Amino acid sequence: MQRRPRRNRKSESVRSLVEETSLSVKDLIFPLFLIDGSKKKSEVSSMPGIFRFSQDLMLKEIEECMKLGISAFDVFPAYPESLKDSRATESHNPETFYLRALREIKKQFPEICLMSDVAMDPYSSDGHDGLVKNGKILNDETLEILGRMSLAQADAGVDILGPSDMMDGRVGFIRNVLDENGFADTSIMSYTAKYASAFYGPFRDALDSAPKFGDKKTYQMNPANSKEALIEADLDMEEGADFLMVKPALSYLDIIKLLSDNYPVPVAAYNVSGEYSMVKAAAAQGWLDSERAMLEILLSIKRSGAKIILTYFAKEFARLK
Repeated sequence: MQRRPRRNRKSESVRSLVEETSLSVKDLIFPLFLIDGSKKKSEVSSMPGIFRFSQDLMLKEIEECMKLGISAFDVFPAYPESLKDSRATESHNPETFYLRALREIKKQFPEICLMSDVAMDPYSSDGHDGLVKNGKILNDETLEILGRMSLAQADAGVDILGPSDMMDGRVGFIRNVLDENGFADTSIMSYTAKYASAFYGPFRDALDSAPKFGDKKTYQMNPANSKEALIEADLDMEEGADFLMVKPALSYLDIIKLLSDNYPVPVAAYNVSGEYSMVKAAAAQGWLDSERAMLEILLSIKRSGAKIILTYFAKEFARLK
């Protein structure tokens, strides 16, 4: 045999020379969960190793992560039912704890990339990403609320807004609101292909944001569809998105590649809570090696074409480097 592929696998040094995909902590965004109050830290029961932090402890967590090389964070708020209503009015209250925390994070760590979540569900008494009327999710009426939410977050100093609601036209609406109010430099990472997935369960535990009735299938995408992702991406590009995101990641590696191959903007992928938790649950039973599984998963997402990965493994990965 003149061709022996194993020659390129014969040692660690040779394998490193021919390695096609590299993964860096610079590729990662670390999602964090914020709660109101002070000196509060509670583990998410369905996400071992992941915690909800009050503002003071989140600042310490960010500082610790920065020492490990993590420089990008996506902060999600967990609101009590007492602050929720049908129109998510707390989302644009300038004195709400989420916006106060975003301002303080950016003040103390101006060098980080700070991302936020734009959707009604953390603030909605209905638990949906849009305004509900007679059991129906209203699209265009929701855009007004998302616009006010986006403007408040941009004013708090957020670098990248993450509209995760999947309402039609929201990227263009938000872009116009930002530009008209002097926030032309605030970026939008659109949740372009967000699928109606079973893998969001632990995240909803962390935020207590599950829908109070029905499901999200009228606005999140059907897992059976891939061409539909191209329609969503075309629209988001036309409307001014700076990044396109696929969520979840593992069951949709083909969608990540599809968008990466067809669009010139950076593609992000969200390695979601259920993907994290199933690794941790299996590792706790001794069924697999958590570290090796983590590395294989993150490499697969990067190899499929994602430039950016949002992952709960970020801190764990950073500690290895």
